Amino acid sequence: MDFALSAKAQDYHERLTDFMTEFVFPAEKDYDAYRHEKGRDDHTVPPVIEELKKLAKDRGLWNLFLPAESGLTNLEYAPLAELTGWSMEIAPEVTNCAAPDTGNMETLHLFANEDQSKKWLEPLLKGEIRSAFAMTEPAVASSDARNIQTTMLRDGSDYVINGRKWWISGAADPRCKILIVMGRTNPDAASHQQQSMILVPIETEGVTVLRSLPVFGWQDQHGHCEITFENVRVPVSNLLGEEGGGFAIAQARLGPGRIHHCMRAIGVAERAMALMIDRVNTRIAFGKPLADQGVVQQQVAQSRNEIEQSRMLCHKAAWVIDQHGNRSKEAQQLVAMIKAVAPQMACNVIDRAIQVHGAAGISDDTVLARLYGWHRAMRLFDGPDEVHMRTIARAELGREKSAFAAAVTK
Repeated sequence: MDFALSAKAQDYHERLTDFMTEFVFPAEKDYDAYRHEKGRDDHTVPPVIEELKKLAKDRGLWNLFLPAESGLTNLEYAPLAELTGWSMEIAPEVTNCAAPDTGNMETLHLFANEDQSKKWLEPLLKGEIRSAFAMTEPAVASSDARNIQTTMLRDGSDYVINGRKWWISGAADPRCKILIVMGRTNPDAASHQQQSMILVPIETEGVTVLRSLPVFGWQDQHGHCEITFENVRVPVSNLLGEEGGGFAIAQARLGPGRIHHCMRAIGVAERAMALMIDRVNTRIAFGKPLADQGVVQQQVAQSRNEIEQSRMLCHKAAWVIDQHGNRSKEAQQLVAMIKAVAPQMACNVIDRAIQVHGAAGISDDTVLARLYGWHRAMRLFDGPDEVHMRTIARAELGREKSAFAAAVTK
């Protein structure tokens, strides 16, 4: 395995670094000021986002996440996604690499037919619209997708959808035009073949966005919504892939989405680390800088160790996906490992940064509280830690003994 940047990735890295420092970081104040002025329940996009999208397109920093568009491998994309994590609310979106659109675009790229691609994938790739993925439900443990209760029943040339979803990220954004909805089309089929996915324009009659849920009191611009579907009719032609293929599509979608979140989490941790280092070098307590305190040095060293370990695991998972595909057993296990590791690592590093900032760390005067809230939530979305740990344990317990293991356990 060689994790060194290729010449192509190095070029992207340098251009993206320049773009971040010249345009993205300076735009954060405008972004925050707009959100503050409009209030927490306003989900319109700050104008600076559309301005930066044009600049990113002009510089070729667009759709970097999708190999079919950028020509980058997952391993080449990993350090680029990490850079965007330094400004997680702005940089991913202005390069058209923000969730949930990335997962939805990958899903459409893999499973949409020609008409569906033209109507929905093309405008998403151009950044003209946004989208949402509606799977999670309040009434069931949605970490097991087989529990999904929303029904999508065939009625002539239509499917009729009834159900309630929540934590549907992106659905509050006025630019959101399409939902990928997962529900039961055949409750009598085998458990992995009961669900399907259907494309539902958000303005379809019967689709009601009830509210956007805050994360630790912070309302994200794109929102995390609770949505009801009451006798929603969409044509059969809106079915994504084959009927009964929803579970398989969900697994194909979540793999890359999970690792992309982890890539960005490493960048977030690096930002928290930078803030921590600056704070301990400049803050005086008990007659000397915090950096001279042994307990602080321990926190700094531990944070660096955890970041580097997570980065290596993330890059290994990306390399295996490139070599063997997202659905290979080895890739699935490694993605589960990094999804369990990276959010916890980010929470650890951010928490230490909060601690050395004192009261400022838990206020809105720093970005740390917001970063912590999101990454604590990340330990739940795209599968909670426990589900990923279960996947890892099952693979380990079912692994055939190596020659050494057999020799020492006789």
